[in-house]
Amino acid sequence: MESLYYLRGNHSTAPGFILLGYSSLTDLQGLLFLVIYVVILLGNGVLVLVTLLDSALHTPMYFFLRNLALVEMAYSSVTLPKMAANCLAGDGSISFTGCAAQMYFLLFLGGTECFLLAAMAYDRCVAVCNPLRYTLIVNREACAWLVAGSWLVNFPVHIGQTYLVFALPFCGSHEINHFFCDIPPVLELSCADTYRNKIAVCAALLLLVITPFLFIVSSYIKIAGAVLRMPSAQGRHKAFSTCSSHLTVVTLFYGSAMVAYLKPKTGESVDIDKLLSLLYTIVTPIFNPFIYSLRNKEVNVALRKILGGK
Repeated sequence: MESLYYLRGNHSTAPGFILLGYSSLTDLQGLLFLVIYVVILLGNGVLVLVTLLDSALHTPMYFFLRNLALVEMAYSSVTLPKMAANCLAGDGSISFTGCAAQMYFLLFLGGTECFLLAAMAYDRCVAVCNPLRYTLIVNREACAWLVAGSWLVNFPVHIGQTYLVFALPFCGSHEINHFFCDIPPVLELSCADTYRNKIAVCAALLLLVITPFLFIVSSYIKIAGAVLRMPSAQGRHKAFSTCSSHLTVVTLFYGSAMVAYLKPKTGESVDIDKLLSLLYTIVTPIFNPFIYSLRNKEVNVALRKILGGK
């Protein structure tokens, strides 16, 4: 592949792209994106600090949650500041390398979140189904390996994905009909055969998105079976309450992403697709800390202790 700034063959140079998602947005909406970004950073940042500062929260579940909050902060940082800046400037331009970097980190962090959610499902499954051996199975070393694997598995795969996309020649229009550089709208601009890219996308989805999702589903089937076998209603309620926050986050993350990506594509659905992309870009990161704090007594107690309340 030649330099990212040049196209192969007789095609013209490509100084950058124009993101058309901003054509109908105003300065007020740009400020809204900025406020949402600050709320995401504050909410997830507080969750990270609380789980670090309170020794009672130095458990596997909160270790995974802390890493999930860090991923949410990084994921939002890839899109929202640029979206806010482009709205305020009235300009949807993004450099060629900037587009490639944005695509890579979106894929990398999204895949990492899938694996972290799967690791959290494994943690809850062991806690409910095998409570007597929980501390032996989900120990500090196992947690470290699960989190490291969540980050490392995605790192090389998405370098390859991004390389395959930006190795293509782009002809004519460089206008991306989206808010950020995602694979499908960028591939539409290529004048070459993108069959190989689509196969690579399907393979990555199967390995890094569908496989963790199937693992989460199988974990909750085991959890449901274990809960139904519990003799007391109080025990069933307690077991379910330990999983409810994680299940809510999984539903938000996978639900919004599946609606956006698996919905039938039509010419009239382009604007809907762009709005749905905002759903999984904003909804999960902004609600994640509130779900885990409002529905979790341990986090509430720790937060009160740090703030000096009773």
